[in-house]
Amino acid sequence: MTLIPAVLEILGTDSQRLPLVFDSPHSGTDYPADFRPIADPALLRMAEDTHVHTLFSGAVDAGAVLLHALFPRAYIDTNRAADDLDPAQIDGTMPMTLRPSVKSRNGIGLCWTRVPPDGAAMYDRPLTAAEITHRITTYHQRYQTTLRDLLDGAHTRWGQVWHVNCHSMPHRASAMSPEPPGTTRADFVLGDRDGTTCAPAMTETIRAFLAARGVSVGINDPYKGMELVRANGAPAANRHSIQIEINRRLYMNEATREPNAGFAPLQALLRDLSAHLGEFVTSQLQGQYP
Repeated sequence: MTLIPAVLEILGTDSQRLPLVFDSPHSGTDYPADFRPIADPALLRMAEDTHVHTLFSGAVDAGAVLLHALFPRAYIDTNRAADDLDPAQIDGTMPMTLRPSVKSRNGIGLCWTRVPPDGAAMYDRPLTAAEITHRITTYHQRYQTTLRDLLDGAHTRWGQVWHVNCHSMPHRASAMSPEPPGTTRADFVLGDRDGTTCAPAMTETIRAFLAARGVSVGINDPYKGMELVRANGAPAANRHSIQIEINRRLYMNEATREPNAGFAPLQALLRDLSAHLGEFVTSQLQGQYP
């Protein structure tokens, strides 16, 4: 285990035996002292993928490494690009050209300014450029660089790498969601950015395994995968990245964030999925390419 205080944790570095890397960028619950939002803490926690790194801890037994952030998504979102900021929401000028996406303009870009589910204000003032730069340098950059180092190291050692980006999603869409509010979601959603970030066989391997276990699975709807999948998936170079979203009703009370009766069975299912993916990756190492 490798621990960088208040930033991230890596599990499995001493036991890794496959080019298989899992990461959970949004399950951190250590809120930095300089955060100071005005939002209701209960609503603020709705941005967390609470417990996701624990659910996927069985990936280490399958020969993978598992990276997870210790800080919360609402503070800075490691699954956004560093320039995904709306200049209209910043006090001062950032030392780079900004390229705000629709996520930023809606208050859920790199540094969130709105809170789910209805978009209440996160702060009583705009964040300063200095505050945002500190968050990028200390948290965002270190997480993204560490993930890339893990992926590069596996690719150098084995000539290929398979990356699983782990998330959770509310059971129903909110006013800040891509679908109409109230839409009920599948148990799992796999995102490969319409087949551009991983071999089709990886997506199908995961889909078929989950479907055989009796859970519902969506593909690229409503989530296609964001920055960590986009930046690290390059199938032509034997770099494969896929995003997995898990419906939170399967494992926790969404209001209290406490695990429910489904937590242990889901953790066991994901342990089996990790082992299945390990077998799939082993087959790729043996030359059975998709």
